[in-house]
Amino acid sequence: MNPEARIIRTLTLRLIPFLILLYLVAFIDRSAVGFAKLHMNADIGLSDMAYGFGAGLFFIGYFIFEVPSNLLLERYGARRWFARILITWGAITVGMAFVQGSYSFYVMRFLLGAAEAGFFPGVLYYITRWFPVRNRGKVLGFFILSQPIALMVTGPLAGGLLGMNGIAGLAGWQWMFITIGLPAIILAWPTLKILPDTPKDARWLAESDRQWLLNELDKDRKEYGQTEHTNPLRALTDRRVLILALLYLPSTLSTYGLSLWLPTLVHQFGGSDLTTGFISSIPYIFGVIGLLLIPRSSDRLNDRYGHLCVLYVLGALGLFLSAWLSMPALQLAALCMTAFSLFSVTAIFWVLPGRFLSGASAAAGIALINSFGNLGGYIGPFGIGALKEYTGTLSSGLYFLAAIMLSGVVLTYIVYTQLEKKASAARNAALSQPS
Repeated sequence: MNPEARIIRTLTLRLIPFLILLYLVAFIDRSAVGFAKLHMNADIGLSDMAYGFGAGLFFIGYFIFEVPSNLLLERYGARRWFARILITWGAITVGMAFVQGSYSFYVMRFLLGAAEAGFFPGVLYYITRWFPVRNRGKVLGFFILSQPIALMVTGPLAGGLLGMNGIAGLAGWQWMFITIGLPAIILAWPTLKILPDTPKDARWLAESDRQWLLNELDKDRKEYGQTEHTNPLRALTDRRVLILALLYLPSTLSTYGLSLWLPTLVHQFGGSDLTTGFISSIPYIFGVIGLLLIPRSSDRLNDRYGHLCVLYVLGALGLFLSAWLSMPALQLAALCMTAFSLFSVTAIFWVLPGRFLSGASAAAGIALINSFGNLGGYIGPFGIGALKEYTGTLSSGLYFLAAIMLSGVVLTYIVYTQLEKKASAARNAALSQPS
């Protein structure tokens, strides 16, 4: 095994499995509300529109607090800041078991988003401090595996917990929130012990390996012309950051819109809560397959934009067919194609910001991109809820998501022409200058 492959393998095995575990817990926490809806709505008097509005408020809290959170991570270090995030979001998830009506539901969803803000973009920034650009597609693919795995686990887990209805006087959905909130609190302690903040803090990394890694990261900064602003908040007005934020919006809008309404769609096929849970997990198996295959292909071919265009088209087609077809088996197959595309888009997209930014500017820029993109987490659930209430069917919401996915193709072309071509021309011009 050559030195690069050995070092990257060591970093991946030391860091990524634990980060996957943490984000697995986070994603279960945020997505379980889709299963709670099956009974919680009737218990506390929520309409479909109110549920969609409240489910989406998570992302408003996320949007407001994400950039400050990532800047504080840069200041206090990843392990301490991640531990803080874990404790607060776990406690609030447990508190979701005791919502009494629409207003308390709105408040708790907003607070959960505020508490969790910064974790996902914090991990993305953390990865830029450990892995060279050429290795990030595959590494991000591994990390983002936690999303479909969480959604696979959430279905059967939620279905089983909903069956605890009446135990100790609590409804099944209340037991679900309590059970999934506690692991986040428990994991705060090992986070403090296991995660090093930077390569310089990794005692398990040989000095020669550490120096190789720092040299490679420095080469990336020069090769890609990465920017580190004197004031990292200037990254928030960087034109490249704003264009990338627009590109991220279609995938998040579609991912969260689908995941928070998928249990309702599958429930219409017929069957018990447990059956709904198991069937709902099937599309995410294909999300895992996509993440194992597509980012590797993207790294091997050094192609991000062509892969993104193909995936956006496949995702749009899957969403369209899931609404247009009437047979449950064919609808499920279309949803599997959608999940395959959506999660692969996420892994490939997140290679792009690290090509342009570094240091604290990367922390701020990644946070802004993610917070803006995650407004889709508000627009998606609320938009589908409103369309369902207006038309009486989920199909209208799925057509809406299909159109949004197609817009991703146009945005990918804009990013390529406005950012990548110009950055490449600037690099070539710099290299042609006499020394």
